Amino acid sequence: MRFGIIGAGPIGTSISKKLVNNGHDVKIADAREIGHLEGKEIAGTPVSVEDVITNIDVLIISIPLHVVPSIRNIVSKAGEEVITVDTSNYYPFRDNKIEEIENGMVESVWVSNQLGRPIIKAFSNLLAYTLENKGTPEGTSGRIAMAIAGNDLSHKQKIMELVNELGFDTVDSGSLSDSWRQQPGTPAYCTELAKKELAEAIEKANKEKAPFLRDKVMENFSVAFSHKDIVNLNRETYNS
Repeated sequence: MRFGIIGAGPIGTSISKKLVNNGHDVKIADAREIGHLEGKEIAGTPVSVEDVITNIDVLIISIPLHVVPSIRNIVSKAGEEVITVDTSNYYPFRDNKIEEIENGMVESVWVSNQLGRPIIKAFSNLLAYTLENKGTPEGTSGRIAMAIAGNDLSHKQKIMELVNELGFDTVDSGSLSDSWRQQPGTPAYCTELAKKELAEAIEKANKEKAPFLRDKVMENFSVAFSHKDIVNLNRETYNS
């Protein structure tokens, strides 16, 4: 398949490496200009953001939420048949406070509104390290699962098949409006759960508590934390 990725942060670069290693054609762009890719360890072909949306089957957007409105004019030029995937998560300290989300709008619904096109929410409830290093073959005991939400069942199924190929089980977490169940602050968020556990975590999600728990984790976060420490902190906090 042919992929375009906007965003060369930890998630975008991890996805690009997995895709290239699996034989896919990948272009990757920075939302600003191609010069911002210099010095980064990326897989695939670095291109301008204008070029990344041409001749692709799937567009993956992996940028901070506050940047999303700036790429609408670019994304609008992608064909209607292109599956658009949103990996983003809302953090007020980084994205500034977005009024609609603060008032209860689901994060990826806001993203879809900003882009003016339907999207699939995926690659959002696993850490970059998990994505890059902890995929396993289908059927592996305890295989980590990813939550995937969206309204287009055909598009969602294709992304679920892709995720399985990249080393993770999948759980259909419902429509885009249901994707709050995998947002930061919920038991499904970056807790490295197997399929059955993830399905249960999605059901346990509490929309009102999630922002508070999200911010609680950030208050306790340390740059010295190991990957395992981060996962354990998320598990302990988001299940409280």
